[in-house]
Amino acid sequence: MDQSRYKRFWLLALLGVLAASCYPIYMAVKVLLAVCRNGFVPIEDYPKYIIPYVPIALALIVGVCVLPLFQKRSRKLDLLFGSILTVLVFFITERLMETKILVQTKELVPLESWQMSLCYIPPEQYRTRTWAAVDILLGGYRPAFKLHFYLISVVIILSVLNCIYGFAGMIRSGDRSRKKALSVQSAAALAFLGMCIWACFTAFYRSGELTVSALSAVLMAVFFALLGVTAGVFSASFTLQKRKALSVILPTVVAGLTTIIMYVGEMILLSGHLYRFGSGFFFDGLGRLVLAPADVCVILLSGLATLLICAGLNRATVSHNPDLTNNRD
Repeated sequence: MDQSRYKRFWLLALLGVLAASCYPIYMAVKVLLAVCRNGFVPIEDYPKYIIPYVPIALALIVGVCVLPLFQKRSRKLDLLFGSILTVLVFFITERLMETKILVQTKELVPLESWQMSLCYIPPEQYRTRTWAAVDILLGGYRPAFKLHFYLISVVIILSVLNCIYGFAGMIRSGDRSRKKALSVQSAAALAFLGMCIWACFTAFYRSGELTVSALSAVLMAVFFALLGVTAGVFSASFTLQKRKALSVILPTVVAGLTTIIMYVGEMILLSGHLYRFGSGFFFDGLGRLVLAPADVCVILLSGLATLLICAGLNRATVSHNPDLTNNRD
């Protein structure tokens, strides 16, 4: 093992995570100062989406800090141990912030209730919005609202951690067989994280109505599909060089199921409704099925994109390692 190269990579990865966490850490400090000063956070001082991004940032910082320890103790289970620790840090930090931080609206409400409302309507429209029956009412908050909230967070944490641990392990062992898969995973994770940050500041330009604009519809569809692809490629990074049922079909199924769970989370959040990307048969729910044909296409797109990516990764792997061909039939 090239010890100096390994240490450089770990240090750069840690510095990169710290740099990416600057704004979440700033949000945390701003809110903590407001809580210490007032006992609550006024709406005007509330930074958008402090959760889940502060817990995500803290979890990833911890996960990268302990990388050398876990890889020294266990070469095969390092990612498993790192993932368990990181996800635990996320959920503990998330829960503390959700329940201990109060936001001042017309009354004091826990941060979890206020944050969930932002998934539906931008905060700048909170005071002017005319509420309808399907709107989120803070008094009607339910823990089930957080299903897709937590799904997004865990996908970000695991995909980023997988890339960092994977490349570090590759430097440590000299085994480059997962390099292409980890590179694709990195691209997918960064693209999805970028869309999450975009949504954080714009909520993808939603106005609070169930029927969204064409721009919002396109961005939401790409976001849902990219979430599935990121989860699918994550699973594919472990099944590369295996039989087709594992290396291609399984990641495709994971991608489709992840996108479906995201839709279920949105449906719970919107009281049994979904955002509509337009009007007409293609955009209306299919009978009692809330999903519209357009939504089904998004789910299929997620699976198809993952299938093509995984098939390409496996072809590239076999072309460089012809001996693997017989093992994958």
